[in-house]
Amino acid sequence: MKKLSIVVHSGFGHTLYAAGKVCEGVKNKGIDCSLVDLAQDKVDFDLLQQSQTLIFGSPTYMGNVSSVFKKFMEETSGIWQKSLWLNKLAAGFTVSSSPSGDKLATIQTMMVFAMQHAMIWAGYHRHNESLIGVKADEARNFLGSFCGLMLQASSTSPEKSFSPGDLHSAVDFGERIAELTHNITL
Repeated sequence: MKKLSIVVHSGFGHTLYAAGKVCEGVKNKGIDCSLVDLAQDKVDFDLLQQSQTLIFGSPTYMGNVSSVFKKFMEETSGIWQKSLWLNKLAAGFTVSSSPSGDKLATIQTMMVFAMQHAMIWAGYHRHNESLIGVKADEARNFLGSFCGLMLQASSTSPEKSFSPGDLHSAVDFGERIAELTHNITL
């Protein structure tokens, strides 16, 4: 069975909650999914090496990935030197409390990180459904991101902070990345 790992940092639980929804989508397509919580776990780099696909998740803090996620990135320099993630599939998502919050910079940081590891980056395929008449809070990809998944969360508890459309987007994104894992990874 193919494996996918979601490497995630979540300061207040919102990004981790979103990672669970992405993982749900991955599992819907028959791929083994592991969550690697950077706030809790010592990173199991063997698990990441065994995974055909890595999805990166970080909140957007001050217009970029969190410092915890950045530390993880820097810890991979030995992997980079040996090209151990060459041709792995990669994708990313981010959460902030504002519609923009400079989330694009966070996704671009993850994308550049993946490119430095010579990984294959996959974005989000769905158009903003509000453009075709779906109510804004129910629309998938309401924020209109194609480089990766961008979600908006209110400051309430993670379970209550996302719109239905964003939760559907997270599952949908996981399903897309799982389908690509089936189709293009060894």
